[in-house]
Amino acid sequence: MQRYNLFYMIHKGLREMLYTTASHLQKIDFTEAEETEPVLAQVQQVLRLFDKHANTEDDFVLTAIEAYEPSVVTLFEEEHVQDHELSNKLRSLLAMFQELTTDDEKTELGSAIRLSFTEFLVFNLKHMAKEETVLNNLLWRYYSDEELHGITQQIISQIPPEKMQEYSTWMMRALSNNEIKSWLKGIKNNAPGFVFTGMLRIAENELPENRLHTILSGISEGAMLAE
Repeated sequence: MQRYNLFYMIHKGLREMLYTTASHLQKIDFTEAEETEPVLAQVQQVLRLFDKHANTEDDFVLTAIEAYEPSVVTLFEEEHVQDHELSNKLRSLLAMFQELTTDDEKTELGSAIRLSFTEFLVFNLKHMAKEETVLNNLLWRYYSDEELHGITQQIISQIPPEKMQEYSTWMMRALSNNEIKSWLKGIKNNAPGFVFTGMLRIAENELPENRLHTILSGISEGAMLAE
């Protein structure tokens, strides 16, 4: 029987954000403000959402394991500290970039930002893969799927609405049609109507029309787009 993976959807969204941002960083000319500003703003979003994600894991996931496997928790806490150090390094470079005036300076520091983001990306891809193997195996050993769903609900309940919308947008971009269909069905059946309406709006904004039609037709015969 396939067990519930509480990391699956959020990690898909976070990986999509890393890949997309890295691709944008590859292409921009750092001497052109119109190109650079939105991409560096996206880097800031990456750092903000990853910091929140790490804090959430510390508070809910690692806490759930600590009584059973304290040494494993210590290892992952240390990795989260390293992650924050990489985030702070990137933030410092972004702040420095705002003070530059010459094209040569911007080009040189832009290369440093690319390299620093690549370091951040590689670390987090490895870290998330480790969580989905090591931590999942421990969660499955000590908790039922029902209990793990309960942890997920605790996590969702403490995320501010504006951050939840950001996470949901990236997950919508990353998930398959069947995964989105299952996700929306769960929201439709278990969450207040305004939450479902908000998710439909995200789907409308992020998905091509053919994918949106396929997904909504599979939710229910009466599924309608948000107005």
